[in-house]
Amino acid sequence: MSLITTQLLDNVGTITFNNPKQRNVLSQALITEVLQAISALQKGKMRVLILRAQKGAKVWSAGHDVHELPQPGRDPLSYNDPLVTVLRSVQSLPIPVIAMVEGSVWGGACDLALSCDILIGCETASFCMTPAKIGVPYNVSGILHFINIMGVNIAKEMFFTAEPLSADRAYQSGLLNHLIESSELEAFTYDMAGKITKNSPLSIGVIKEQIRLLASAHPMSPLTFERVQGLRRTVYDSRDYGEGIKAFLEKRSPVFTGE
Repeated sequence: MSLITTQLLDNVGTITFNNPKQRNVLSQALITEVLQAISALQKGKMRVLILRAQKGAKVWSAGHDVHELPQPGRDPLSYNDPLVTVLRSVQSLPIPVIAMVEGSVWGGACDLALSCDILIGCETASFCMTPAKIGVPYNVSGILHFINIMGVNIAKEMFFTAEPLSADRAYQSGLLNHLIESSELEAFTYDMAGKITKNSPLSIGVIKEQIRLLASAHPMSPLTFERVQGLRRTVYDSRDYGEGIKAFLEKRSPVFTGE
């Protein structure tokens, strides 16, 4: 069975996560289907893309599939990691991408939602960054992405506590563009998408790319980059990283020692 469903109607494409038994986890298989769907939808006259879960979903996506994380000694979020690849695809897509968020969003799925251009959620939405719960070092581009959208202090709180931000707090923090009652979420989202399709796709595409380039225009010296990579390597070479993954698979709380 397909892990997603797709639709193209009135120039609005929709990709719906369709794997509730595994909480729409961003496995390599699901990500491959998403990338293939984006490519197929682009061949039509798609002017807006909506990413969503099934109607009434309790979990929008549980994020990176921990079963697919590499063992200690390998970067868990390298440039060619499937999750990082789909984030780049969404960010560089020359049309607006709207995340319609119903239910909780975990880990790397937060990064996917924030990679979208507009986030619209309902009262059941929540956002939780969980790398510290399993001892994973997040990558540079991902952390910068969070800082750009919500500011340094909120990003720190999310990463340090690994506790969820409620829908209301997410709206106040700027993660959500709109907070809509669940009964009106779908109508509101597709109404906005319809309005966007009436505007110039060339103009929107160029403006989106300009914003992306400007938002990422943070120069970093080679020395600083090497320092960051060294810091991350300390984590994925550590005992804590192995303990975090093992504890998750054994469904128990990890015992971190800082080693």
